Amino acid sequence: MKPFIPAILATSILAGCTQQAEQPTEQSMQAVEPKIEYIKTRQSDQVDSYFDVQVPDPYRWLEDDRSEETAQWVKAQNEVTFGYLEQIPYRDEIKQRITKLWNYERVGAPFKEGDYTYFFKNDGLQNQSVLYRTDSQGHTDVFLDPNQFSEDGTTSLAGLSFSKDGSKLAYSISEGGSDWRKVILIDTETKAQLEAPLVDIKFSGIAWYGNEGFYYSSYDKPNGSELSAKTDQHKLYYHKLGQAQTEDSVVFGGTDAEKHRYVGAYVTEDDRYLVVEAAVSTSGNKLYIRDLTKPDGELVTVLDHTDSDTSVLESLGDELLLVTNLNAPNKKVVKVSAAKPGVENWQDFIAETDNVLTITTGAGYLYAEYMVDAISKVIQYDYQGKQVRTVELPGVGSVGGFSAKQDDKVVYFTFGNYTMPNTIFAFTPQTGTSEVYYRPQVAFDSDAYESKQVFYHSKDGTKVPMIITFKKGTKLDGTNPTQLYGYGGFNASMTPGFSSAWAGWLDLGGVVAVANLRGGGEYGKAWHKAGTQMQKQNVFDDFIAAAEYLIDNKYTDSNHLMIRGGSNGGLLVGAVMTQRPDLMKVAIPQVGVMDMLRYHTFTAGAGWAYDYGTAEDSKAMFEYLKGYSPVHNVKAGVQYPATLVTTGDHDDRVVPAHSFKFAAELQAKQSGANPALIRIETNAGHGAGTPTAKQIELYADMYAFALYNMGIRKL
Repeated sequence: MKPFIPAILATSILAGCTQQAEQPTEQSMQAVEPKIEYIKTRQSDQVDSYFDVQVPDPYRWLEDDRSEETAQWVKAQNEVTFGYLEQIPYRDEIKQRITKLWNYERVGAPFKEGDYTYFFKNDGLQNQSVLYRTDSQGHTDVFLDPNQFSEDGTTSLAGLSFSKDGSKLAYSISEGGSDWRKVILIDTETKAQLEAPLVDIKFSGIAWYGNEGFYYSSYDKPNGSELSAKTDQHKLYYHKLGQAQTEDSVVFGGTDAEKHRYVGAYVTEDDRYLVVEAAVSTSGNKLYIRDLTKPDGELVTVLDHTDSDTSVLESLGDELLLVTNLNAPNKKVVKVSAAKPGVENWQDFIAETDNVLTITTGAGYLYAEYMVDAISKVIQYDYQGKQVRTVELPGVGSVGGFSAKQDDKVVYFTFGNYTMPNTIFAFTPQTGTSEVYYRPQVAFDSDAYESKQVFYHSKDGTKVPMIITFKKGTKLDGTNPTQLYGYGGFNASMTPGFSSAWAGWLDLGGVVAVANLRGGGEYGKAWHKAGTQMQKQNVFDDFIAAAEYLIDNKYTDSNHLMIRGGSNGGLLVGAVMTQRPDLMKVAIPQVGVMDMLRYHTFTAGAGWAYDYGTAEDSKAMFEYLKGYSPVHNVKAGVQYPATLVTTGDHDDRVVPAHSFKFAAELQAKQSGANPALIRIETNAGHGAGTPTAKQIELYADMYAFALYNMGIRKL
């Protein structure tokens, strides 16, 4: 099991609806507008000094998530925001449309553990998907129902791992969307809890060694706020069943010499090797292995630097297959002796190509997925490194899965794109044949829509891909409500995938455009690095150029364009709307990193420095960050687009203070009538595990806000 070394990704999905939205008439534009009476946010005299430059931070007090004043501010802001949203006449209609599109049965690929076959299923509107199992006689029943974890659905299943023989299960839960987790152990036959839950676990996988125990990672609980206090030294522990958590031994990370921000572990399928990855940032890791067949075996260093992303793909007895981008920006597979695993002994097994590689194993083969302009291509290899075949895919889109145990006979994969709901296929690797295992039935006419990939040029001439999806027959007259989405960071790739939320915007008559910005991983490490630190402006320029392309080619105009992004994408929206407020009518930054001078002082934020740099690095880096930091670039007297900032009050990944301070700046300085509102979800975190009901409400509010501020008064 790979360790959890998080970037700051937020959920990027959307939801659904059918008629072309009616354009406003002069008479309809004279309708009574929702009234906004902003609360006045107190300003302090806080000033910080960076390299002798004085920087005011008047809303610093909003960083105190435990203060009553902050709690009252949140309550008052929500009253203003929901008071505005409730006056939009078609808000409930949009919610009903999205609900209809969301309400379809979703089934996950089956997987075998012990004597049972397990699979996840959601009936359609369940807040959390349910884990079912089927016995050898074909009888299926509910095994674990996360909807029973809490009354409001805000406690979610965050991860699960079965012991080697499938007799025991360790699963983690997230309460209120928090990254801090509890791990619960049960007997899979009786479902009885085996011992007290493990607590205070963060950014961790669960890696079983046989049936006796497992490895996990966490930080010491911070002093001060559990939500926002800095967490800096990750430690790897081993938990033996029946042993108190306080007696768990530290395997790695307990000394100053082993101090890293992220430490994770996994055990190879043959139970032969413990693999430990250690990192100081979200890119690059050190790598160690331990031969578990040797009593008191030592950790052996594979890589002692963080200049690459390298992991163990497979154990072949005395040899290992590694996946790496060391001197191979698009990644390759190498083979090496486990006894002498240093770089000098690596031998190419699957060479680097011009396309980015993601590779998995199962049923005795390897499956190399290559991204070709953000579109999937899969090649099957055997364990001698010989190409077996190019796997036939059902169309142009994205694949997932292609992962199984070595003794499985069938490998499952998913395939989908912006118009085709994700379908599960059963692939037989011996013959190369695929058949549909599960195709969802969605109230969305995929054949009525089309996706078009285009390439446009950014400010510096770089060619950037973008996929635009719309209803067939859409007139390119510059008046279509258009949603432009982007991320552009942390080596994350925006590949085609279906969601009820995207479908909802399309069904409303809108256009969806997703740009593959620099900073992402679509073209390997070079593409990623081109959007980091003092090249971060490239990401914003790419997004601006995407918007200009949509306008120049009459998909929309600046009065019908919404830009949206979450987490690092929230930073993207905040930076672009402050640099080019004239370009769009609506901006929705979600759970964004908005204070670039202080982001690294909260929780694990310092781990993002590979992408961002910090204000403490140098005067030049400080000035660069301050030059685009959304909180520091809101200027009085400027008319910014209609803005709906969204966050969760329990977000301990990107703390809500980022969004609080940005919204306060906008409300204090906005010129003109465009609203500047903040929607703060209570008992919610960064996005993962958010109940279905809350997701539907959020998208309904975002869509209603966007369309209304585009001047659309009737659907």
